[in-house]
Amino acid sequence: MEQKGKKILIADDEPDILEIVSYNLRKEGYETITAKDGDEALHKAKTIDPDLIMLDVMMPYKTGMEVCRTLRSLPAFHDTLIVFLTALSDETSHINGLEYGADDYISKPVSPKILVTKVNALFRRVQKPESDKILQAGNITIDPVRFIVLVNDQELVLAKKEFELLYLLATKPGRVFLRNEILSRIWGTEVIVGDRTIDVHIRKIRQKLGVDCITTVKGVGYKMVT
Repeated sequence: MEQKGKKILIADDEPDILEIVSYNLRKEGYETITAKDGDEALHKAKTIDPDLIMLDVMMPYKTGMEVCRTLRSLPAFHDTLIVFLTALSDETSHINGLEYGADDYISKPVSPKILVTKVNALFRRVQKPESDKILQAGNITIDPVRFIVLVNDQELVLAKKEFELLYLLATKPGRVFLRNEILSRIWGTEVIVGDRTIDVHIRKIRQKLGVDCITTVKGVGYKMVT
């Protein structure tokens, strides 16, 4: 089974949620580890190096977003899948979650079927960029083998989806990539993400690069300029 050996850390202060989520993921073949608060989640994440981390947004000691932000600041967790478990459904909360580095949301109350479907889809989407070719766009170097970006020979830290989005745009400088095409190629078709998902990631890429190399074509999509 493809899932065998995949470790999932589940952090939530509600014992019933921990039991339901853990039980259904174990049935699917995943190994699960649980934590009941933010501090324990951080400690266990650093100890067991999970393949996916599920964080309740509202937890004692540290919130899920605080834990996510801390983990994303560590090189070992740049590419780790992180999902929020949340009863919050407003757009602002979802955008904030993306900005903190989350890959997806699972809403409470948790539906076992949706839970398993989303987790399986996330693991299917985890793959290396389509090419191993190092790309050069002006003073930007993108290396998909080492998963690094250099700007004027200075290495930058990008989250996985940010890297994949930048790499996609850099494969064909000057070409406009439609929003639907970007969503399909970077996030896949199995998971529905918000309309502003791309905007959030583009903004973060621009901020990190410090160079104006991505142009917005209003109402259409984005393109890389050199």
